[in-house]
Amino acid sequence: MTKEEGAAAIEAILFTMGDSVTVAALCNATDQDLKDVRKQIAYLKEKYDKADSGIGLIELEDSIQLCTKSDKYEYLIKVAKTPKKMTLTDSLMETLSIIAYKQPITRLDVERIRGVNSDHAVNRLVEFNLVQELGRLDAPGRPLLFGTTEQFLRSFGVKSLEELPTLDTVRIEEFKQEAEEEINVKLDI
Repeated sequence: MTKEEGAAAIEAILFTMGDSVTVAALCNATDQDLKDVRKQIAYLKEKYDKADSGIGLIELEDSIQLCTKSDKYEYLIKVAKTPKKMTLTDSLMETLSIIAYKQPITRLDVERIRGVNSDHAVNRLVEFNLVQELGRLDAPGRPLLFGTTEQFLRSFGVKSLEELPTLDTVRIEEFKQEAEEEINVKLDI
């Protein structure tokens, strides 16, 4: 199979699937090794990076997906139904960051960290497809475990969770001190 034939097969798979497809699945479907599939993906990326293409390839951890280039979105919305606008409030962002950095995590653990009920926030994040159920914790009551989705990666423009900003331990200590001072003020200590 030539590079062009392999790339065409991968292109057809990605177009038809609509969602991301793992590189391993592309290797399996095209009966090629990882090295050849990676070369064909690079060939497709180069092809789509040209100005005369309205589509592109994005990598999400070990998966690849065809997508519309963001500068062509205005044309897409004239044909497609206007997507539901996702508004992330401060409480949703706070909950999402806790889940992103601590996953897999239970709703109760999120609430312990936030100090408030987080049912609504977690449910909205699941509704927005930024968070998903990953399974159940092997503990009494078997609580659900939550983690981020590929849509989360797409929405925040990262390929994997490793690309998320690291937490600065000095800033964390400052936040803890500020929180303790705030609690002391509220309790008049």
